[in-house]
Amino acid sequence: MFTFFRKQAEEPALLAISLSLLFFMSKRRSPEANIPFSFVSICYNKTMQEPSIFTRIINGEIPCYKIYEDEKVIAFLDMHPVMEGHTLVVPKKQIDHIWDLEDDDYEYLWATAKKIAIHIREVIGSPRVGVVVEGFGVPHTHIHLIPIYEGNDLKRPQDKDESPSPEQLAAMAEKLKM
Repeated sequence: MFTFFRKQAEEPALLAISLSLLFFMSKRRSPEANIPFSFVSICYNKTMQEPSIFTRIINGEIPCYKIYEDEKVIAFLDMHPVMEGHTLVVPKKQIDHIWDLEDDDYEYLWATAKKIAIHIREVIGSPRVGVVVEGFGVPHTHIHLIPIYEGNDLKRPQDKDESPSPEQLAAMAEKLKM
């Protein structure tokens, strides 16, 4: 049975139907299905995931104020910064939870975030660069790097109604570009 579904992976439309059928059969728990629910859930969720806004940025469909990019990671300014220079560090591979990254990708993401944070601290002149990983805003792993000047800066709410002007963001991106 798994061979049948694996062959369907070559055709995206058939894969969606096949995974839906697998999901339905596993819910029924019928003896003929004999498919562990956890296997179906993992396949269904990972395969059926829509491209996140970050994936669309990575693919060039949506513009951003990029400060860094390599083959595995992209970093760009947050459109609604907590503080000036607030940067998002995002792996190019769309994985929802940071803990689900492969070990190599996880370590690479943090090493890159460290390099970018040190650069932000030097360029902005902030005494610290705070780190936030909460994962509720976008279902794509990302690290917030936020210049901070005092202990409560990371507790400031992010104002989604206000944003710096495109000119201000472009100037900051140019200043932080690596």
